[in-house]
This record gives sequence, C-alpha cells and structure tokens, in this order.
Amino acid sequence: MDGIHDMGGMDGFGKVEPEPNEPVFHAPWEGRVLAMQRAMGFAGAWNTDMSRFAQERLPPSVYVTVSYYKRWALAMEANLIERGLADADEIAAGHALRAGKALKRKLSPDTAAKGAPRGSFARETNRPARFKIGDRVRAKNIHPKTHTRLPRYVRDHVGAVVLVHGCHVFPDAAALAVENEDPQWLYTVRFDGRELWGPDGDPTVKVSVDAFEPYLEPA
Repeated sequence: MDGIHDMGGMDGFGKVEPEPNEPVFHAPWEGRVLAMQRAMGFAGAWNTDMSRFAQERLPPSVYVTVSYYKRWALAMEANLIERGLADADEIAAGHALRAGKALKRKLSPDTAAKGAPRGSFARETNRPARFKIGDRVRAKNIHPKTHTRLPRYVRDHVGAVVLVHGCHVFPDAAALAVENEDPQWLYTVRFDGRELWGPDGDPTVKVSVDAFEPYLEPA
C-alpha cells in the first residue's frame, strides 16, 4: 500500500543520526513488546506480514512520532481486536474482561529458552521462473490498497536481475491471510542510482531490491 511507512527516497525528514552505543532496548517495556510479538507469532495468531500491514495502517501522524516498539505495540492491539482475541475495552482496561480464546500453539518458557523456531518462507512450485539472471526488468507502477513489499521509489524504473531466490510465500497474500499463501518467485533486482534519482544522482550508486515476480515485467 502507499503510506507514510514507505519512506525510501522521501525528502524532508532530515539526516539519519545513528545513536552511539545504542542499547538493545531503551526501556523494559520494549523487550516485553518484542516477547509478546514473538509469542503471538509462534501461537499462530498472525504472521509477519499481518504485523507489518497493521503498522502501515497507523495514522501518518502516529507513525512518524512514536517509537519503533510503540508502533509494534499499537499494531498488536489492532491485530488482537481484528482477530477477535481481545476487545477494545479490554485493551483500554489493560486486562482481560472475558474468557480467552484458544490459539494453535503456546510458547512455553522451555521453548522460549531454547529459541522459538522460525519457519521457512521457501515453497515448492511446478511453475518455472519467468526471469533469469541478466534479464532487464521494469518494476510495475502499482499502487495496491493492501500490503506490498515493492518500494515506491523503484516503481516504473528498470533494473537487472542479479539473483533468483526460488519460490517464497507472497507477502501481499500473507498479509490478508490467504490460505494457500500464493507462493511467487523472488528475485534480487539491481538498479543504477541515476535510473532511480535522475542525472543528479551518484553514478557509482547501485540499489538492490528483492522483488517478487508479480511486481516485475520485461523491460
């Protein structure tokens, strides 16, 4: 979707200022938010792309003013409500007001201590890849109303395929909980800086973007 979250190539936000000796968490609650997100993912409540899509739908004024883990927390609240796992009054109260609902799995302390397993996004397919290394491709000028992993700044620009990663879960479908995950071929496409930024761009800059097959067309 087109939204404030897609900030690549946008002007007016100032210089990126790395924080020296940045801690893993700036406050204890941030660690708890990360733990809750991992627990809910392990339990099958939602997937990574559903989480990203929930963050993308935050109001722009909220998205750019709250912290990284605050966006995670707000997205979790939205996913809990949308999936019927909690109600808005329970979020406001800070505790359950009704009986909980069962999930697919439960993340136990023992499992967490060993490291909750991460699933693979790779999928088998009997459909051949449309593109190969060296092909010149154009990123489609698409503007979906739901989640997509194609950055706006590469849309309608031409690059070359430099890697073919195989078939993977399609994020655009996963964000909508499409049952079969709509697996698609995934490529790394390399763009020249001047192709993206115009004649004033740095001619030595190359930008590589992982792009799914439905995002691309022959150039």
